Amino acid sequence: MGAEGGAPSNTSVNGSVIPRGLSQLGPEVRQLLMNLSSSSSDIQPPSIFHYLPHLIGKSEGLSPHHRLSKGRVGVSIAIGIPHIKRDGVVYIMETLQSLIESLDEVEKSDCVIIVCIAEPEHDDYVKKTSSEVEKMFPDAVRSGLLEVISPPKIFYPSFKNLKETFGDPIDRVKWRTKQNLDYSFLMLYAKSKATYYVQLEDDVVTKPGYFTTMKNFALNQKTDEWLILEYSNLGFIGKLFKSSDLSMVVEFFLMFYKDKPIDWLLDHMLWVKACSPERDAKHCARMKSEIKRTYKPSLYQHIGLHSSLKGKVQKLKDKTFGKRELHRAHLNPTADVTTTMKVYQQYTLERAYLGETFFWAYQPTKGDTLNFKFHEPQYIESLTFKSGNIEHPGDRFYNTSVEILPVKHLEKQKGILDNEKHEDPYPKTPDGYLVVDHFSHTTGGAFAKLNSSIGAVSAVQLVVLTESDVWVILSEIYIKTYKPQPTR
Repeated sequence: MGAEGGAPSNTSVNGSVIPRGLSQLGPEVRQLLMNLSSSSSDIQPPSIFHYLPHLIGKSEGLSPHHRLSKGRVGVSIAIGIPHIKRDGVVYIMETLQSLIESLDEVEKSDCVIIVCIAEPEHDDYVKKTSSEVEKMFPDAVRSGLLEVISPPKIFYPSFKNLKETFGDPIDRVKWRTKQNLDYSFLMLYAKSKATYYVQLEDDVVTKPGYFTTMKNFALNQKTDEWLILEYSNLGFIGKLFKSSDLSMVVEFFLMFYKDKPIDWLLDHMLWVKACSPERDAKHCARMKSEIKRTYKPSLYQHIGLHSSLKGKVQKLKDKTFGKRELHRAHLNPTADVTTTMKVYQQYTLERAYLGETFFWAYQPTKGDTLNFKFHEPQYIESLTFKSGNIEHPGDRFYNTSVEILPVKHLEKQKGILDNEKHEDPYPKTPDGYLVVDHFSHTTGGAFAKLNSSIGAVSAVQLVVLTESDVWVILSEIYIKTYKPQPTR
């Protein structure tokens, strides 16, 4: 499991003692920092300390404050996803679900996905979100496929003396300045993990095959004289770099991090590398296309409506991506399906359970239920429910429990159901069900991995605990079962 905070320790490399913070970076960047701090020569190469001088003597500022990681390295592609808190809505879980479920087993072993929660002032949010990620994607975290990091507060300089530029109010200037630093920290952390690095945002979805498509497109380039491979036309989404170029890319960002937004800086870097001031804009565009090569159709679609900048609404869509399904279908065990809720038009629970569409109902009231009674008792590995969808992200279940009815509870047997014999049992309800999870206010979903000692289950139900003033959509229902090993 990852480290969180704590006093930094040192590492010895080739007889030299390197502070823990520096050891987390790549060898080229680390050498620059060591040269700056120890060289007695008259000429010293530029480094991160020239742009962030407040970090001199504070090596802990260059190491994640929070890290959930198995330390995976040596893969083909590292996927970086910066994430910050938005008011009232979270997209990161849907993004991660889309990325992970669109990978096959071979691809999962050749990739690392890094979520960078850039909330240095809100440590509780960092811990809460990291815990929810680990709970929702336990296998991905355990295997090393998925990591969560958070920059330390000390990494960021004071933003008190920033200047308003380009007509932006000071709040927007602070937001874009911090974003430049968020991206830089993430890139430096990821650069030693993979051959390539691709930058995403925390409110996108993808399609099956995206990983192999990106990898093959990169490997099949006729020349190596490119800086960026682009897999989406939008913003900083789907931009792939050679990891060996990331030090240069980050240094360019840090030189101007106070001056312009990150997507402008990226375009300026292309101009500097490819364009001649003596030629026209048409020639410049052609030259930039030589070092920024675009794959079509897009592999990523933007789903977010509310920007990470407070109050900003953006309806950006990549028209080359294709249509996004409004529900996710699964093969569930046969069951009698009922609900006390008032259903909207043809969006019934029965059809949702069969994977034909999503369930859609009017505002729920306290005590409303959705019940799935199996024709035959089922051994359940996990339960997944997702509310809301891309067109109606606010139509979610709130204060709703996920409950199961074990067969051996009906038979009045004990085991894990005995509250007196187990330290952490599932709570029991008056009607004999066990509460195994609640819908998350953050993600709009519920996920429960069940202990095998529960045995066979005869029914699953969702129970609304408080009245809600919004309609509800259930866009995914997945009751994953397994066959028990025969007893001897």
